[in-house]
Amino acid sequence: MSTPVRRAAVLGSPIAHSLSPALHNAAYAALGLDGWHYDRFEIDETGLAGFVGGLGPEWAGLSLTMPLKRVLLDVADRVAPGAAAIGAGNTLVFGPQGAVAHNTDVTGIAESLRAAGAGTGRAVVLGAGGTAQAAVAALHDLEVDHVDVLVRDAGRAGALRETADRLDVEPEVHAVLTDAAAAARLLDGADVVVSTLPAGVADALAGARWRPGTVLLDSVYAPWPTVVAGGAAAAGATIVSGLEMLLRQAIAQVELMTGRPGPEAAMRGALDAAVLARG
Repeated sequence: MSTPVRRAAVLGSPIAHSLSPALHNAAYAALGLDGWHYDRFEIDETGLAGFVGGLGPEWAGLSLTMPLKRVLLDVADRVAPGAAAIGAGNTLVFGPQGAVAHNTDVTGIAESLRAAGAGTGRAVVLGAGGTAQAAVAALHDLEVDHVDVLVRDAGRAGALRETADRLDVEPEVHAVLTDAAAAARLLDGADVVVSTLPAGVADALAGARWRPGTVLLDSVYAPWPTVVAGGAAAAGATIVSGLEMLLRQAIAQVELMTGRPGPEAAMRGALDAAVLARG
């Protein structure tokens, strides 16, 4: 008897750089899930509904990266409470209840910070997109005392404010990312910093007054280390790479799609090998 084929994939634009296939395919091999395969597809917001609508019954789920994290909710039959509270998701699971949207970015951020020793105190989030919304939720789960959100334009932080309202938290939003000195002043003394900015955008903050004990999670993982991570590390801060966040959110995705716990050791090994192969 042949093994049933099950499929999954990561969607986004751009997507060629994604390491998700290495993580998920390693998980399937470690779990003995013969016939399971995970791919990547270049899909933007305009193409998501058509792609999802054309999938067959062999599909177990999808991982969604930028720019699809908010529009994902529009194509789901149901939205899990966590994704609904955030207003964005990164996972679509197909099952008896139809296509259900989840957000495992929150798990990835919270577990990465917790493992690095982050706890209560003052936190700073850089950026206001879908990952920043997940960061606000993760910091809420960690019960930090206060969150400052640094953005370029406060008028473009509406979705993040809506997430905060649904979570019943009150972060302060500061339009200072175009003023490195003002942004650095807000970073001074922070216990936790989560940067959700694209590669290079946070470089000007490398020289901020980072202090030993601050935990910086930089969601960028290529190129690594980023300039800001290097500057913070030189000052004694604890650095968490976006690779750790990627791994931990993928472990949660594997469980959602297969019903079995994601095998961390196998997935971490595959991630290390994939990064090494890229040089």
